[in-house]
Parts: sequence; C-alpha cells; structure tokens
Amino acid sequence: MLVGDRMSKPVISVQPSLQINEALNMMRKEHIRRAPVVQDGKLVGIVSDKDLLNASPSPATTLSVWEMNYLLSKITVKDVMTKKVLTVHEDTPIEEAARILADNKIGGMPVLRGDKVVGIITETDLFKLFLELMGAREKGVRATFLVEDQPGKLAAITKAVADLGGNFVSFGTFAGEDPTSSLITFKVECLDEDQIRQIIETHGRKLLDLRVI
Repeated sequence: MLVGDRMSKPVISVQPSLQINEALNMMRKEHIRRAPVVQDGKLVGIVSDKDLLNASPSPATTLSVWEMNYLLSKITVKDVMTKKVLTVHEDTPIEEAARILADNKIGGMPVLRGDKVVGIITETDLFKLFLELMGAREKGVRATFLVEDQPGKLAAITKAVADLGGNFVSFGTFAGEDPTSSLITFKVECLDEDQIRQIIETHGRKLLDLRVI
C-alpha cells in the first residue's frame, strides 16, 4: 500500500501572506489541524493550528481588542510556519511514511507528485488504516499469543484455522519476548474460543489473550 492510497485529498493549503486569524478560522471551519503553505504552486512551508495559536495574544493580555486586532493583522502565516518541511511522494510505501512521522514526532506531512502538493498524510490517516488492519470494526474471536520463531509456524497456524473452516479477519506478527519468539495477534470468524484455544495449544508457545469482540 502506498501513501497515495491513504492520503487526505484534495489538500487544503494556505498562502504565506494570509493573516494568522484568517488561517485559524479556515482550519476550524475545515476541521483540520495543519495545512501546507503554497506560493506560486510551490511548497514553501507547513503551518499547524498550534503555530497559529502560539502566535496569538494570551487571554490574560492587557491589550485592548483594537490593539489585539491590529497586532494580529500584522502577523501572517509566513511569520509562524515551519519552513523546513518533511515530505513524501505519493508512491512512498505507507509504512515508510509512518516511520518518518514517528521518528520525527510530527503529526503530518505534505504529499508530492513531482514538486506539486497533491495531498497530506497524517497520523489520523494511519490510525484509520490500523483499525482496518486489526479488523477493529469486524466481529470475531481475537487471540494474542507467542510462537516459536521458526520457519513454517505461521503456515501451520493458518492451515489449522482454515481446516476448521475459520476465516481470518486480521492477522499481525510482532516482536516477541526474546529473539526466539514472535507475537501473533489475529481475529477469526466462524470459529469459537475453544477451537482457537486448541489451535494455540498445539502450535503456540503461550496464550496471552483470547476474547470475542
């Protein structure tokens, strides 16, 4: 899966000359938390609602309304935006985009096609994808357990489920407790808890969680 499959589009961008109060009102209206800053069709920065709020006067200020409005009219997106922007292209693997967001502790990045902004990929987009991968909106028996990290283990488990008529809703493998083990979480429909428990007792090392959700 690529970034272009999951990015938010069409992208809502702002001009660097836009006043910060206008930019903040736009973000609230569109229910977004960040926007690429584009000038003459080129990406020049990115601005978040936090950037805009941090540039606004504190509610405890002694300035008059007229003075506040005057000061705000002088501050533009260009003054508060982040100029060094991390980006990805629409053909970037989705997990690479997730790694960049996590490693840099940012909530979103513009997505480019050549040098044109065609979307934005955010942590919310990745959360939605995670829900799908884990089958969070599907009903079934969910199991989490440890297995020996050996060739053929996953094939044996999936075959055992299939032989009993089970259908996988989701299946994920993760690092285990040590290098000799892997952690598996799956959700299966058409089987009950006892059938899943028997499969894990036969092919797994240790059952960690089993429930119907």
